[in-house]
Amino acid sequence: MSVELSITSNFTFLTGASHPEEFMERAALEGLEAIAVADANSVAGIVRAWQRAREIARIVAERAEAEAADGLIGPPAPEGCEAGPSLAIRNVPRLIPAARLVLAEGLEITALAATRDGWARLCRLISRGRLRAEKGACDLRLADLMEGADGLELVLSGPEPGELARWQPLARRIVAGHKGRIHMMLSPRYDGQDAARFDRLARLAGGLGIETVASARPIMHHGRRRRLADVMTAIRTGIRVDDLGRDALANGEQRLRSAPEMRRLLGPHAPALDRAVRLAARCDFDLGTLRYEYPSEITDGETADARLARLARAGLKWRYPGGAPEKVTKLLEHELALIAQLAYAPYFLTVRDIVAFARERGILCQGRGSAANSVVCYCLGVTSVSPEIGTMVFERFVSEARDEPPDIDVDFEHERREEVIQHIYARYGRHRAGLCATVIHYRGKRAIREVGAAMGLSQDTIGALSSQLWGFFSTNGIEPQRMREIGLDPEDPRLMLTMELIFEIIGFPRHLSQHVGGFIVTEGRLDELVPIENASMEDRTVICWDKDDIDALGILKVDVLSLGMLTCIRKAFDLIARHHGARHDLATLPPEDPTVYDMLCRADSIGVFQVESRAQMNFLPRMRPRSFYDLVIEVAIIRPGPIQGDMVHPYIRRRNGEEDVSFPSDALGQVLGKTLGVPLFQEQAMQIAIIGAGFTPSEADRLRRALATFKKLGHIGDFRERFLRGMRKNGYEADFAERCFSQIEGFGSYGFPESHAASFALLVYASAWIKCHHPGIFACALLNAQPMGFYAPAQIVRDAREHGVEVRPVAINDSYWDNVMEPDGRGGLALRLGFRQIKGLSEEDAVWLTAARGNGYQSVGDVWRRAGLAPARVARLAEADVFAPLGLTRRAALWEAKALGGAKPLPLFSGDMDGEGIVEPAALLPEMSEGEEVVEDYVAMRLTLRRHPVALLRHVLTPG
Repeated sequence: MSVELSITSNFTFLTGASHPEEFMERAALEGLEAIAVADANSVAGIVRAWQRAREIARIVAERAEAEAADGLIGPPAPEGCEAGPSLAIRNVPRLIPAARLVLAEGLEITALAATRDGWARLCRLISRGRLRAEKGACDLRLADLMEGADGLELVLSGPEPGELARWQPLARRIVAGHKGRIHMMLSPRYDGQDAARFDRLARLAGGLGIETVASARPIMHHGRRRRLADVMTAIRTGIRVDDLGRDALANGEQRLRSAPEMRRLLGPHAPALDRAVRLAARCDFDLGTLRYEYPSEITDGETADARLARLARAGLKWRYPGGAPEKVTKLLEHELALIAQLAYAPYFLTVRDIVAFARERGILCQGRGSAANSVVCYCLGVTSVSPEIGTMVFERFVSEARDEPPDIDVDFEHERREEVIQHIYARYGRHRAGLCATVIHYRGKRAIREVGAAMGLSQDTIGALSSQLWGFFSTNGIEPQRMREIGLDPEDPRLMLTMELIFEIIGFPRHLSQHVGGFIVTEGRLDELVPIENASMEDRTVICWDKDDIDALGILKVDVLSLGMLTCIRKAFDLIARHHGARHDLATLPPEDPTVYDMLCRADSIGVFQVESRAQMNFLPRMRPRSFYDLVIEVAIIRPGPIQGDMVHPYIRRRNGEEDVSFPSDALGQVLGKTLGVPLFQEQAMQIAIIGAGFTPSEADRLRRALATFKKLGHIGDFRERFLRGMRKNGYEADFAERCFSQIEGFGSYGFPESHAASFALLVYASAWIKCHHPGIFACALLNAQPMGFYAPAQIVRDAREHGVEVRPVAINDSYWDNVMEPDGRGGLALRLGFRQIKGLSEEDAVWLTAARGNGYQSVGDVWRRAGLAPARVARLAEADVFAPLGLTRRAALWEAKALGGAKPLPLFSGDMDGEGIVEPAALLPEMSEGEEVVEDYVAMRLTLRRHPVALLRHVLTPG
């Protein structure tokens, strides 16, 4: 047997040339007992290797069972492994969590986590180095390592030529401090000098009193990645591949190696490989043991289960003041019992406490996710969607079969989400809470740009390739005819090689970024679970794992997301309360208002959440929603997944009575009844697989993961044969089975769970209700929540005026920063545009302007003197025509603004002195035409209250 103790994957960005999963697959093929993915000052990629090892173990076990039952020769290679049909993989490599510590003093030490304590120490070491440095860097020092390395096995890399004098005293310090846990690494360089190098390193190890262990130090799983490794070096160093010189790999030998190859390379030092095997055996820590470190959420001696039950039952009385229906009460008790059984109460309490903080601060929020629309979440105030709306079964998402916490996302107002984020940091401490990472992968345009530059392509060629992105990548190959059309030679060897490398680098990680809002919260120290580092944003700290890694380990994650429509709705509720005295929230809006549905049936939905796109506006009159559940379907059906799966037309035909609603079986009828036999939600896809195709819950859960949005590595096609075979076995026709799978396959890129659709549908109804009954307030709130949505301010203003709203221009003495509603003199309200609509004017400028206004400004110079605005800012105001109420035209006001000096005049000399000075004569400025006024309105504010620009050309555009 053999092991590999120091693998550099592509999570040592722009250095490693293979995915962690590829190393694990290759290790299975080569018969390695264990491998350690040890990236530079990072553990970002090891979860992916660990996941792949689990998948290989599952496949090997399943094939072994099939072999025993059917007399097969042996299990084939796992998916993705390059093996011939006769190769039987029985080996499942074990992952040793590790990192290669690159110290500021120049030493390199591979640290292997032998125990859970060792893993904690490794994470804290990396955290310390990264928190000292800016994003992406690490300042780790020898003194940090000398403080202790309990639970770690350390493997020291030898000195570079000429560095022995500096290296040796540092090495002695480490050996003295970690006697018995440190070893010397023998790794080949493949330069013809390895034998002499091994002899020298063995002598150094002997002088230090430590043993040698062997490692191939691979940076790629297979030698064919040599060219890609050179390209990444060129990208990292900013030079062309042709100019790499000694930085280029001399050969493709720095790859993962089998035991026979390593023994041949080591020669008389082959026992170092046996010592490496024994060292790996002492490292028995498994990442899977990290998964249950949730905060206990115990308060004042009350257990989490007791506190959750108390809060949920109190919430039931709050939600149903007249008494809850018996069905809801029973469902609540059932959910509480299941949550207690699976010990998920802390998770629900964490989400509840975050939401409670937001509500105390008046921050509008709405939960969604696979478990958010449960009775428990409804009673806790996490969501305002009644659980009676949907058909979700709680066990589908909180179950022993999944053995992971339920998923709850919470959307907050986009302008105030930072308050919630900082509250989480303050409550749990930065040592217990951090944002997840997002791995930025190479995609088409970046791959073309960076690989093309490294390969020496001209910018014109790179631009031409980028402009034809979909033509090149639609079939995962090169289309010669398309290349000829854009002036490129498809037979040019350098261009062909570049295209091959572009396709090869697609999907490689480029760097880590910050997740939009996925928080991980732990009971103990977060930096003993996973390393923490600084984000590029101030006051943000993040971990190095992304949401897929967190899901794989079953670690608590709460998504604290932002949603512009929540900002709009909250501002609209505030305006309604201020001007009409009625206080609303998402749960107390008048339900099932027919006038709201009438408005939606007319596709009068500009600005309405989720149904404002042209596709939705075309679909609304066909769908004709008349109930809240119709909106749930509306949200879910107009998405790429259902459209590509041909679900839209069958649903409409059945809804309109043009096609019979039929079900292939009573069991599937119960699953598809509410959607007229057409699968629209992820839950239905899972249930079809379980009921129709005989999938086990775990298989259905893998199908769910493959359905997840934007999955990079999930392939739903892997389930095809299993699904079709199961449907046939259960008596379903082949045509129906193919159609079902085609529809399910549509979810591969975009698919909505019913709970997500229900949460979004509530925001559709709320925004539509406000627009229907308070169009002026809705437009005002939309403008104050910009930027958001499909429509520019000009379209929002025009739509408001078409609904009878009087819109008044920005005025120097009447406007504020925000757009406001003011009495229109006829018993109604008019919308007064605010200074925020003026391009180039900041909120701070508007605050100074309104604070110094007093009884009103009398002139352009008055604004300059009293508000203290710079002349350039006053000119911005003039360009927006805000001085019109003072009797000044736009040009006259701009003329006065341009005449202002650079500094405010002294009061004594601010006026003309009798008999002194020269009074400038009044300028005779030509009046602007209406067309010029309209153009200047758009230049200054991106909207106009004058006629539409096309109206000025109608006499020219209309045929005579």
